[in-house]
Amino acid sequence: MDIKSLKKSKNEEMILTLYGLIDNWEDEVVEFKEAGKDYDRDKIGRYFSALSNEANLRGLQYGWLVFGVNNKKRKIVGTEYRNSNGLDTLKHEIGSATTGGISFIDIYEIFPIVEGKEKRVIMFQIPAAITAVPTGWHNQEYGRDGESLVPLSEEKRERIRRQVRLDWSKRFIPDATIEHLDADAIAIARNKYKEKMNEQHIADEVDQMSDEEFLERRKLVVNGKVTNAAMLLLGNSAYDYLFESVPEASWRIYDSKEMVKDYKIFKIPFITLSDRILENIRNLTYRYMPDQMTLFPMETKQYDTWVLRELLNNCIAHSDYSLGGRIYVNEFEDELILTNPGSFIPGSIEPILNPGYTSPFYRNQLLAEAMVMFKMIDTEATGIRRVFHIQREKFFPLPDYDITSNDRVKVSIYGKEINEKFTYLLHDNENLNLVTVYLLDQVQKGKPISKEATAHLRKHKLVEGRVNNLYLAAPLAKTAEDKAQYIKNKAFDNKYYQDMIVNYLEEFGKANKAAIRDLLVDKFPDTLSSSQKDRKVLTLLTALKRKGIITTDSDNKQISHWILVKDKKNG
Repeated sequence: MDIKSLKKSKNEEMILTLYGLIDNWEDEVVEFKEAGKDYDRDKIGRYFSALSNEANLRGLQYGWLVFGVNNKKRKIVGTEYRNSNGLDTLKHEIGSATTGGISFIDIYEIFPIVEGKEKRVIMFQIPAAITAVPTGWHNQEYGRDGESLVPLSEEKRERIRRQVRLDWSKRFIPDATIEHLDADAIAIARNKYKEKMNEQHIADEVDQMSDEEFLERRKLVVNGKVTNAAMLLLGNSAYDYLFESVPEASWRIYDSKEMVKDYKIFKIPFITLSDRILENIRNLTYRYMPDQMTLFPMETKQYDTWVLRELLNNCIAHSDYSLGGRIYVNEFEDELILTNPGSFIPGSIEPILNPGYTSPFYRNQLLAEAMVMFKMIDTEATGIRRVFHIQREKFFPLPDYDITSNDRVKVSIYGKEINEKFTYLLHDNENLNLVTVYLLDQVQKGKPISKEATAHLRKHKLVEGRVNNLYLAAPLAKTAEDKAQYIKNKAFDNKYYQDMIVNYLEEFGKANKAAIRDLLVDKFPDTLSSSQKDRKVLTLLTALKRKGIITTDSDNKQISHWILVKDKKNG
């Protein structure tokens, strides 16, 4: 089926859903609005909170906010809300102010035929509040009283908060004992714990414990019963069949045609998973110009090792192991893509970038706590912020989080720049906060941002173009003085200097190092120090000697002169 047919099929499917909502609507989990040409975003946020909470209380997966339908008569009238642009950015706008950053599951734009005319209807699919966590909008929680939008009552708030959230990692594995764990993995865990605590008396205490006692103290083993967290991190791969669904990870490398060149499957213990995968990832040296007026390229590894380890260990900590599936690390020429089963708990990436963010909960609380104890992940979401900071400090694109699926999280990490303007802007504006850098990154990747975000970037003269066709601003033009200094700073290529040396020797027959330095020093860029200029002279002379063009007339460096090789032969 082609894309056009798929869109038609989806349109028809959602039209049937719309009529079903109209005919059998539940007033507290569905809200109809005409909306017209505009609708207050704050009201959308409040309805999002209310419908999310009410869906949770009714045991439903989601609720609906529908634009283009008259609320009283339940008649389809159509809407022009964000008809020209901006509908795609609403997910981010809502997620920036909700509890945990959750946002719409999806936004459907459909076109039913009413009385012979096509009407535009927008259907916002709103997820139910997370178990035990009421959904708020700007820190205020809302609910419904019939058709009325009201603050969430204390009774409803407590009903949600009393819900029991099951921790997969805390559950016991039937028939598993400490004998099914890997002794080497336990030894690593003990050492990492001692490093984490960094207290000699604690290290001495740990050394006196048996493995079982150590794991009992960490709550990974309880009365001899082995938890999923213990088996996942420290289990012997020979006994992975004891899991209901066997956890695995896979590394795959692709060629330029995106065909798999090689792959490996990794099993428990996951305490060493990141190290084992990192051994297979290419991490080449990348050279680039961070500044439009720089002389020499910056050299860096494509990927920061700490970044890769943090992202891999996040996959371990936050996977939904009840879904089955693997953690995947897909390696392309200039990009790594990591995926893990499960939804993205914060809902969107923007809230995490703000200092002070804390996660509403951990999917695998015991597993996360153990990984913190064993120095595998940071706490309080600071790890992801640090990942973004490291990429920003390299002037590289920021990671991309694809969280559109409810059962998979995908993050892409870049190993090179994709737009030199982005690199220059970061280099020239070192004080930009992380949220602003994130917005710039969205623009360089052609992704939509809100009108407020656009205004913010325009204020700082970082973007140009129309709202629906933004592009990064060119680096600020240099003054005449800057341009003159740039010419002084700009290096000629090495061939130019080498030709000067050869021409000098052809003219005068020989020259010592001091004479060569006097010849070149005024031609070198002003940015080089005196010692750097000396090294540059030596580098040029060495290169010519290796090419067999010049040599010295004596082995005594104190009295030797540089001469052309042909002159030595003639002599």
